[in-house]
Amino acid sequence: MVDVFYAVFDPDNKFLKYAFIMGSLASICFGIIGTFVTTKRIGYLAGAISHCVFGGIGLAIFLQVNMGLAWFDPMLGAVLAAIIAAVTMGLVSLHAKEREDSIIGTLWAVGMASGILLIDKTPGYFNLASYLFGDILLISSKDLLYVACLDTLVLCSSIIFFNRFFGVCFDSEFTLLRGINTSFFYLFLLVLTALTIVLLVRIVGIVLVIALLTIPPAIASFYAKRLWQMMLYSCLLCLFFTWTGLGVSYSFSLSSGPTIIVLSGSVYLILLIIHKFIRP
Repeated sequence: MVDVFYAVFDPDNKFLKYAFIMGSLASICFGIIGTFVTTKRIGYLAGAISHCVFGGIGLAIFLQVNMGLAWFDPMLGAVLAAIIAAVTMGLVSLHAKEREDSIIGTLWAVGMASGILLIDKTPGYFNLASYLFGDILLISSKDLLYVACLDTLVLCSSIIFFNRFFGVCFDSEFTLLRGINTSFFYLFLLVLTALTIVLLVRIVGIVLVIALLTIPPAIASFYAKRLWQMMLYSCLLCLFFTWTGLGVSYSFSLSSGPTIIVLSGSVYLILLIIHKFIRP
C-alpha cells in the first residue's frame, strides 16, 4: 500500500492522481445525495435510473459511429437518459402508484436492453466492461471539471433547499400542507440523483452503482443523530472507501470499481453485526 502513495506523486502516473482527486470530489455529492436516497427509500428508483443510463450510452455510440455526430459523446447521452428516466419515474411514482413497480421495472429492463441493441448495430468493437463495472483510472481532467460543477450544484441546492428536501424525505403530506410544492422538489431531488448516478457510473459502473450510493449512508445512520451529520459521515466514508479501494486495487492489480464495492460492503456487514447483535 505504501507504493501507492509514491505512485500518486510520480509524474508518469497522472491517471492515478486524477483517480484520487475524482474520489475526493465525488464523495461530496455521493454522500449528500446518497443520504437523501436512503432516507427517502428510493434506492429502487436510483437502480432503474442507472440501468436506463446504458440506453443513453448506447445511443451516443450509435450516433457517433453511424451518423457522424462526433459531439454526441457517451457522457452526454448518459446525462440525457438519466434525466429523462428520473423525471418519468418520478411522475410515475407520484401519479401511478398502483402500477409503479411494473412501469419502473419495465423502464429498468428496456433501458438496459436498448443500449445493448444499439451497440449491436454499431460497427466496431466496444469494451462495455468500463460502463458496467466502472474504471476510475480512465478519468480525465474534463471529468474532474464536471464533478466539481456537480458538487457545486448539489451543495448549493442542499443548503438552499435543505428544509424542503428534509420535508419531502420524511413527511411529504405535512410539507405539502405547509404550502410547499413537494412534487417539484421530489422531481428535483431525482434529477440531482440522476446526475450523481452518471458520475457514479464512471467510478463503479452501472451494475454496482446502487451499492456506493447507499452503503455509506447506511453505515452513517448507525451513528448520526441528525440528517446533516449523516451527510457528513457519508461523505467521509465514501472518501475512505474510494481511496482505500483504489490503493488495494492498484497494489494487487484488481478492478477498482468492484474492489471499492467489496470493501464498503464488507465494512457495512461487519458494523451491522456489531450494531445489531454484539452491541444491541
